[in-house]
Amino acid sequence: MSTEKVYSLTLGDELLTVRTGLLANQANASVICQIGDTVVLSNCTMSAEARSGVDFLPLQVVYQEKYYAGGRIAGSRFRKREGRPADSYVLLARMIDRGLRPMFPKNLHNDIQIFCTVLSYDFEHEHDIAAANGANLSAALSQCPCDGPLGSVRVGLIDGELVLNPSHEARKKSNLDLFVTTSLDRVVMVEAAANQISEAEMLRAIAFGKKWAQKIAQFFAGIQGEIGKKKQEVAEPYMHDAAYVLLKEWTVPTITKSITDPLPKLERRRIFNEFLYGAKAKLEEALNGNQIAASDEEKEELLNNAFAFVDKIIKGEVRRLVLEEGIRMSGRTVDEIRPISVMVDILPKRVHGSALFQRGETQGLTTCTLGAPGDKQLVEGMEGEQELRYMHHYNFPPFSVGETSNRLFVGNREIGHGNLAQRGLEPVLPKIEDFPYTIRTVTEILESNGSSSMAATCGSTLALMAAGVPIAAPVSGIALGLMSDEESGKYIVLSDLQDEEDFGGDMDFKLTGTEKGITAIQMDIKIKGLPDEVFEEALERAQKGRMQILQSMLTAIAEPRVEMSPYAPRIETVQINPDDIRLVIGKGGETIQKITGELGVEIDIEDSGVIFITSTDGESMQKAKEWIQGITEKPEIGKVYDCTVVRIIPGVGAIVEFLRGKDAMIHISELQWKRTENVEDVLKIGNEIQAKCVEYDAVDGKTRMSLKKMQEAPEGYEPPRHGGGGQGGGRFSPRR
Repeated sequence: MSTEKVYSLTLGDELLTVRTGLLANQANASVICQIGDTVVLSNCTMSAEARSGVDFLPLQVVYQEKYYAGGRIAGSRFRKREGRPADSYVLLARMIDRGLRPMFPKNLHNDIQIFCTVLSYDFEHEHDIAAANGANLSAALSQCPCDGPLGSVRVGLIDGELVLNPSHEARKKSNLDLFVTTSLDRVVMVEAAANQISEAEMLRAIAFGKKWAQKIAQFFAGIQGEIGKKKQEVAEPYMHDAAYVLLKEWTVPTITKSITDPLPKLERRRIFNEFLYGAKAKLEEALNGNQIAASDEEKEELLNNAFAFVDKIIKGEVRRLVLEEGIRMSGRTVDEIRPISVMVDILPKRVHGSALFQRGETQGLTTCTLGAPGDKQLVEGMEGEQELRYMHHYNFPPFSVGETSNRLFVGNREIGHGNLAQRGLEPVLPKIEDFPYTIRTVTEILESNGSSSMAATCGSTLALMAAGVPIAAPVSGIALGLMSDEESGKYIVLSDLQDEEDFGGDMDFKLTGTEKGITAIQMDIKIKGLPDEVFEEALERAQKGRMQILQSMLTAIAEPRVEMSPYAPRIETVQINPDDIRLVIGKGGETIQKITGELGVEIDIEDSGVIFITSTDGESMQKAKEWIQGITEKPEIGKVYDCTVVRIIPGVGAIVEFLRGKDAMIHISELQWKRTENVEDVLKIGNEIQAKCVEYDAVDGKTRMSLKKMQEAPEGYEPPRHGGGGQGGGRFSPRR
C-alpha cells in the first residue's frame, strides 16, 4: 500500500522534488529525486548483522545508468542489456560514497548498500545531482546510524559568474566543474575540474556551493524530522583501560622513535607489525601474570581486541606528535616535501614519451602514446556516444607496496586515481585543430608511500612534454593531510602525505595545477566536515608545494620537445569540400579501403571535410594526400591531365580515367586533327596518355578531353563547315 509523500524545494530557477513511499518500499529507505525531467531512484539498505572479521565500514554505492532513461537502446547488435557500469558511473558512485562515508560511525561493520538508478534523463538537468541528493536523503531517512543530513550541488564558472547546477550544455563552456557536499554546517566533500582558476576564485566557488548545499541539507532535515526512522544504535568500541595502558607503555617508546627516525616505509611497517601481531601474546602474558585483571567472559573479547588497541595507539602517537610537537613521519616538518627525482626518456624512443617521477618512496613510470584521430575511445551510454581524445590510465600492482594480492585487475580506486590525473591535465592539452593526435598516458605505480595519484599527474606532464605534445603549461600535483583535535579545535595541515598520515589522518586533499592556477581538486575526509579556514590554508599550502615540485620537474625537461619520436605517427591534414566526402569513401567504402590497403596509412574523415592521414612513413602519407587531392580536385579547362584509357566506344570515342577515379570522354573528333574512322586506330584500352580538358560541367560532373589539342592545328587545316560530316574532322586545303 502506497504511503507516498512529496516535498519540493526551489533551487535558483529550478525545482528539486523528492518523493518517498511510492517505489522500492522494502529497502530501508527509498527516495525518488527529480529535477526537470531527470529522475533518479536512490535507496539505502543495511544488513541485519555486522560482517565478521572486518575493521572497516563495508559501504557500497552502486550507480546504475539505464539506456531507457535517455530513450535509447544499447548500440551493440549482440547485447542489449546494461552491463558493468562505465568508468564515468564508477566515478560518480565514488563521489557520492566520499560524501556519505565520514558520516557513519567508524566502528559500524554492517554491510550498507546505496543504489542510485537513473530512471529518466532530460539531457539538461544532470542526473548526478539528483542521484547524490536522493542518496543523501535515503541515508538520512533510513535506520542506518548516519549523521547529517547532507546536501550536494554543482557550481560552474561562466564568464566570471558562478552558476548553480549548470545545465549539460552550459557545463561545456564553464571554466569550473565543482561538486560540493555539505552537512548542516560544514563542507564534507569537494571534487573539481578547473581551467587554471585562481585560489581566490576556488574559495569563492566553494563558499557559493556550501550556501546552496546547506539549504538542501536543511530541507532534508525537516523531512527527516517528519518521517525519518529511528537510527540503529551502535555499541561503543570495546575498551579495557588497564590493558590499553599496558600496551601503550610497551609500544610507545619504540613507535615514537620509528615515526621520528627517517626509516624506510617497510622497515617502519615491520616494527609496527611486530607490535600489532604480538599484542595478543603480550596481553595473555599479562593476564597470566596478573598484571591486568579480566573475568573469564571478558578475556576472549580482550584478546580479540589486542590488534585494535595497538592500531589505535600507533595512530594516536602519529597524531600527538604532529599536534603537540609539530613532528611527523620520518621527522619531517609539517610543510616539508620529500626529496624529488625525475627522469625523462627512461624507455627507448619506440615508446613515444616516457618519464619516471619519484617523491620519497612513491615512484611512478608514465608513458605517452600518440595515435591517429581514429584511435579515440568511443564511449556509449544513455547520453549517447562520446569520443575521448585523451585518456590517462593508472595501474597500482600489489608489488608497489611489497605485498601479494589476487586483485590483479583494475578496481574502482585505480579508475578514480587515473581520472584525477586526467582531469588535471585536460585544461592544458593543445586544441585538436592544432594537434590532432589521440593521446594516451599510462602510469605504472612501481612504489607507493602516499600520494601516488599526484605522482601520476607529475609523470604525465613530463611524458607529454617528452613526447612533443605542445601542452599550454606544465602541471604538478600535491596531496595535503590534516591532523585535528575536535575538543580543542586545533588543526594542522600537512604537505605531501605518507603512510600513517594518510591512514590515520583526517583528510586527503589532492590538488593539481599550473603556475597560473588550479586544474583539479579531490578531497576525502574522515571527520564530519571541515572548518572554512582549513580550505584557505590548504589552498595556500598546496600552491607553494606544487610550485616547489614543478621546479624540480622542469630540471628534467623545461618545455615540450619540438620534434616527436621518429616512431610516433605523423599526421597530414587535408581540407576538402564536405560534398566530396562520398568520393573519398567510394561505393561501399571501396575507395578509402584501397588507399589505406595499398599505402598502409590510416584515414579519418570529419563531417566538416577535414581529412587526417596518419602514418609513420612520410612517403606513403604524401602519396595518400596526393591521391585524395586527385579524387576531390575539380577539372580545370585548358589543363593537361595524365589519363588511362578504360573503355572504347566504337564510332563515338574513348572513356579515360584521370584524377584518381574521375572519368572523361574523348570524342572521336578530338583524337587527331585528321578524320578518324576507327577509335582503336589511335587508342587502346590500358594506354596511358596526356589529354587537355576542353569542357567541364560542374553540375553533373561531366568532363570532355581532347587529344588533338595537345598540339597546334596543322598548317592549312580548315575547321568543318556547319552541318558537315558526322564526326566533324575538318579538312586540309593546299597552300596557294
